Amino acid sequence: MTRIDELLRDHPVIDGHNDLPIAFYDLARYDLDAHDLSGSVPTLNTDLPRLRKGHVGAQFWSLWVPQDDHSVRRTFEQLDFVRRLVERFPEDLQLTSSADEVEAAIKAGRIASLMGMEGGHSIGESLGVLRVMRSLGVRYMTLTHNNNVSWADSATDEPVLGGLNDFGEDVVREMNRIGMLVDLSHVSADTMRHALRVTSAPVIFSHSSARAICDVPRNAPDDVLETLARNDGVCMVTFVPYFVSQAYVDWVAAAREAEPDLNPLSPEGQAKLVELTDLPKPLATLEDVVEHIEHVRGIAGVDHIGIGGDYDGCPEFPTGLADVASYPVLFEALADRGWNDTELAKLAGGNILRVLRAADEVAA
Repeated sequence: MTRIDELLRDHPVIDGHNDLPIAFYDLARYDLDAHDLSGSVPTLNTDLPRLRKGHVGAQFWSLWVPQDDHSVRRTFEQLDFVRRLVERFPEDLQLTSSADEVEAAIKAGRIASLMGMEGGHSIGESLGVLRVMRSLGVRYMTLTHNNNVSWADSATDEPVLGGLNDFGEDVVREMNRIGMLVDLSHVSADTMRHALRVTSAPVIFSHSSARAICDVPRNAPDDVLETLARNDGVCMVTFVPYFVSQAYVDWVAAAREAEPDLNPLSPEGQAKLVELTDLPKPLATLEDVVEHIEHVRGIAGVDHIGIGGDYDGCPEFPTGLADVASYPVLFEALADRGWNDTELAKLAGGNILRVLRAADEVAA
């Protein structure tokens, strides 16, 4: 691990997606006095000691809220939580929104804190709200979450538009204009393709894996990964078992024969899964994640891949990748596969920093 520790000290991990804000809401209604993140918080996947152990240099904190009439207000409340979190730990965290600010925070020994809205419902169909969110430091927006919005189809809802409508195209163009990254995780494959046709800036997948390896609609098909390379964007591979292990997906499918609406990513759904099938539960593994990273590299190239673990966003993670302290284990596995230091540095954070700079150049 000496080589990997040295590498990640110089090129720390920039993770594209962490759901600590909503997890902390569920745990303590955003009360930072209730649990001290400067120490161990075992009920979470994330705390400051484990971020340091995992060589995390920058984290995109996800602003995810339910899709309802209060989504915009709740998104602002999550944004407020991230700001208060950073203020609570000024020696450890620094609020950032640009590549230069990220690098300055890392140089100062702090974990750069960026924000991304997870779902177009967070702007309430208002370009004005979108612009205000950007002015407050939100750096990306996932166009949808699990359900469609009026202007874009989700990967996990019934298609209505076949991609984007005219307002959806306006949203993408306005995001380009103000320097907000277009995030294509959670959207349908047709929405991915449509957004890639419209955008004038590189896009990201903040937490998605490869559909060729694990056939779920949340993952990116190969033709989209090929287009992503031409767009100069980045796919940040996620660790969610349901998105990385085909055996796990097949096990869930067997349970869904009895209960079609089962959500495998919720704690309640997890308990129900065990009840509904007699088959042993497959374990997603570190090796599954490595296969996705290798596949995305093979299709899109090493310049178009990153990491978006989705910690604190689902009930369990692959063996070997239990929490935010686990990133060095992944990098060691890739080094064992023959990845050199330059390639590992691009995966760790070099590629997403390039995309941030490119988005700023387009906006300028």
